Amino acid sequence: MRILPLALILSLTACAQQPPRDDSLYQALGGQAGITRIVEGMLLNIAGDRRIVRHFEDIDIVRLRDKLVEQICAEAGGPCAYTGDSMEESHKGQQLTPSDFNALVENLQDAMDAEGTPVPAQNRLLARLAPMRGQVIER
Repeated sequence: MRILPLALILSLTACAQQPPRDDSLYQALGGQAGITRIVEGMLLNIAGDRRIVRHFEDIDIVRLRDKLVEQICAEAGGPCAYTGDSMEESHKGQQLTPSDFNALVENLQDAMDAEGTPVPAQNRLLARLAPMRGQVIER
């Protein structure tokens, strides 16, 4: 009988020792609703961007939207878990160039501007997404 209470105490202690998740960026982006609006705005911007729209012609745009929302939510410290493919797998065979990547980032920034996202929050998000550049270009 003593094992169960001890196990319970140990598990509660372990939970109590974990640092709280920093969701300040998630909150600055407007939470789930704000991130969804940013992603949808970015996709609308891409639809009108002749530089890169061709890369999005044969994809399931609803699935892409959902996975981008998950990914940004997770990267921003929100309660989401990204369930999509790796960046390498998602972009395999597309031979994306640095210019393509930069155009997408411009469309994301324009969407964040339109949403009224503060520049420091934009910079924090872009810094978290920047490491993906090498996983996307020329794959």
